[in-house]
Amino acid sequence: MSENIQSEHRSGYVALIGRPNAGKSTLLNRLVGEKIAAVSNKPQTTRFAIRGVITRPEGQIVLVDTPGVHKPGHMLNRRMMGAVHDALDGVDLVCLMRDASTSTGAGDRFVLDLIKESNKPALLLLNKTDKIPDKAKLLPIITSYSGEYDWRSVVPISALNGDMIEVLLAEIMKHLPPGPALFGEDELTDQSMRSLASEIVREKILHVTGEEIPYVTAVVTEKWEEVREDFTRIYCAIFVERPTQKAIIIGHGAARLKQIGIEARQDIERLLGHRCHLQLFVKVEADWRDKPELLEELGIHQR
Repeated sequence: MSENIQSEHRSGYVALIGRPNAGKSTLLNRLVGEKIAAVSNKPQTTRFAIRGVITRPEGQIVLVDTPGVHKPGHMLNRRMMGAVHDALDGVDLVCLMRDASTSTGAGDRFVLDLIKESNKPALLLLNKTDKIPDKAKLLPIITSYSGEYDWRSVVPISALNGDMIEVLLAEIMKHLPPGPALFGEDELTDQSMRSLASEIVREKILHVTGEEIPYVTAVVTEKWEEVREDFTRIYCAIFVERPTQKAIIIGHGAARLKQIGIEARQDIERLLGHRCHLQLFVKVEADWRDKPELLEELGIHQR
């Protein structure tokens, strides 16, 4: 009888929850097999919940990558934390992702308390094991967390290298309820191509500008033209708060903006499967992080 139940097709929503820079977007992209979430070594890269779909013969996992858990300040941050709470409310399973290469801090306690409040079935993922040659160093973290919550499983992983990813997928699938597929077999995400293009551009801004530009950029895909079946024109606006930030993104002789465009276009073309023309504009919009109408346009909605 139990073998029968286990062989049933399973499906459900799974939230990836963790502090900024825990590696959630890297894991999402790794599991889905495509870049659908912005990845950066800087915190707070993800600003709204992005869903990635993993379809296997035995079931379907719908992963919800949430913004890094942090104390809200601007309206932007408050809405980002709203996305985290919404994700916790609406999923079948929670994966708490912890950077195992760093010491435990107040932020880790805050995330753990969110999981406890949700009272959802949860897995503990200890990420960045590639940075820990001596795996025995994971034991104190496992012991500490095991005393705090009834985890269904503890899985050490490296989202970057792909270590233990198949084990993780099997564990997630095992704890989902029986049910039919929630998305089509060939669907990887519920995000529109316009949203994905914006995310890719923003990721490239963070990559190209390095430490020079803080988290005051937003990207909106303002126009999308299907010129031909094999060619698309895309127009994206990059919002910053001050003229000095605009100058940083554009760079000397527009060199930085060109580099951002080249890198973003390559990723977008790979997703589209054909050529595209990407036009970038930089606009100064003071205090955009506290402007509801712009946040709505960015897809960062009021909870």
